[in-house]
Amino acid sequence: MVVLVTGANGQLGQALQSISGNYPEIDFVFCDSTRLDITDLNNIKQNFKQFKPHYCINAAAYTAVDKAESEPEKAQLINIIGAKNLAEVCKEYDTILLHISTDFVFDGSNKIAYKEEDSPNPTGVYGLTKLQGEKAIQETLDNYFIIRTSWVYSQFANNFMKTMLRLASERESLSVVNDQIGTPTNAVDLSEVLISIIIKTRNTEPETRNIFGIYNFSNEGRCSWYDFAKEIFEINNVNINLNPIPSTSFPTPAKRPAFSVLDKTKIKKVFQIEIKDWKESLRTCKI
Repeated sequence: MVVLVTGANGQLGQALQSISGNYPEIDFVFCDSTRLDITDLNNIKQNFKQFKPHYCINAAAYTAVDKAESEPEKAQLINIIGAKNLAEVCKEYDTILLHISTDFVFDGSNKIAYKEEDSPNPTGVYGLTKLQGEKAIQETLDNYFIIRTSWVYSQFANNFMKTMLRLASERESLSVVNDQIGTPTNAVDLSEVLISIIIKTRNTEPETRNIFGIYNFSNEGRCSWYDFAKEIFEINNVNINLNPIPSTSFPTPAKRPAFSVLDKTKIKKVFQIEIKDWKESLRTCKI
């Protein structure tokens, strides 16, 4: 079974590589943007012709939330056109696509965890382009899994956890917002779930079970960014003066959802998976 992974040098791509050796039954093909550029339709076709993947995990994305506000064309090219290109080639080769999306498709006005069928309403360029990428896939392809996730971190690439630890090594105090509520997601846990979906659908007829579509995945529980930072420092024995502040004290070009907890009932039921609490998973993540 061949699984092609785009965005191999990104956080999720590296997390997938870190556990790929645990699955000898899968022939992983990891492609960075120089090998496979999702904005180049012909380039995608060349790679699919060579490797003929049964599954494609799209871990390539434009994820610079604030920068997207000033360069929307680049975000659109990668998150919308890139997603559409992949869907078209997946359809041609009868490849099942696993595409990663985001909690930023919601505006954060909910008071209870977001379900897959809740109406999206992105407030910034990043969330809008990710939503439009989802729609491009849905309009092009039948055999897809769109996985919405949130607050992804790991020992790989750039993320909130690594930024906090770096800043703590440079400063005596830090201020972190405490009025944005969500759930951290360990990229390795997300990787395990993606592979689990592949293994559990490989030898079945997924179309007869009507399981293609949109799913939420994050770790369990909820917290603020301040809570997340506090736990990071405690686990890593970092002594720093940490101050909670409101979002109004830390303005950013892109508005963040005030509440973006995702309901995981569907993915747990369909794929029979257990999900770790975010604090438990954070303890397993060492730089």
